[in-house]
Amino acid sequence: MIAPDTQQNLFYTIYFLVTHNALVILYSSAIFFVTAHALWRPRRGKILLLWGFIILLFAFEYDKHILEPLQKQTIESLITQRESVRIEYYITKFLTRVVPFGLPVFGWMLVAIGIFFDRISVFICSVSKRNH
Repeated sequence: MIAPDTQQNLFYTIYFLVTHNALVILYSSAIFFVTAHALWRPRRGKILLLWGFIILLFAFEYDKHILEPLQKQTIESLITQRESVRIEYYITKFLTRVVPFGLPVFGWMLVAIGIFFDRISVFICSVSKRNH
């Protein structure tokens, strides 16, 4: 049915697509799972968990696709007539160091806090049920 070289090319295309976007697939799956679980049993912890995975997905996409155009656009809009090495330095440091470091840290903090709050609320519910 399908020629062997086409089968091999199809396999490599799928393989490279999955390996190149493994974190996107993982974070998107986590977002879907947490959303479904939050709709089933809503809790504050699940909302924090959801936002943590959304920020982690955004951080991944920021590094891959947003960083360079944003940096170029920001420098071009702030430095118009005369050269300013200082402004360019601070913009570059902020957009290439602070944001790529801060977004994943913030995302994982939200995930950890969300798990903590979710477990605490389950514990509190189970204790209050035992006391009644």
